[in-house]
Amino acid sequence: MLDLRSVSILADYFVICSSGSERQSRAMQEAVDEGLERLGKRPYGVEGSADAGWILMDYGDVVLHIFSPEKRAYYRLEELWHQAPVVVKMQ
Repeated sequence: MLDLRSVSILADYFVICSSGSERQSRAMQEAVDEGLERLGKRPYGVEGSADAGWILMDYGDVVLHIFSPEKRAYYRLEELWHQAPVVVKMQ
């Protein structure tokens, strides 16, 4: 998770994660959507798809990126936003 507050007005945080398969990407998307919907939160927009290798879920202050390993290596968001402090990093 990157803290963008000091470097961008796009969002406060980017949550960036990788998925091992299309099925796992869809499951991650559904779990986030269902969990946040129970809290009354709906995404402003969703782009991409599991079969495309990337999904973006925009919740305003927080933007979730779900990537296949290949797409994550291609887009390299952590490098693009290298000025943003890392809040949490899990592997």
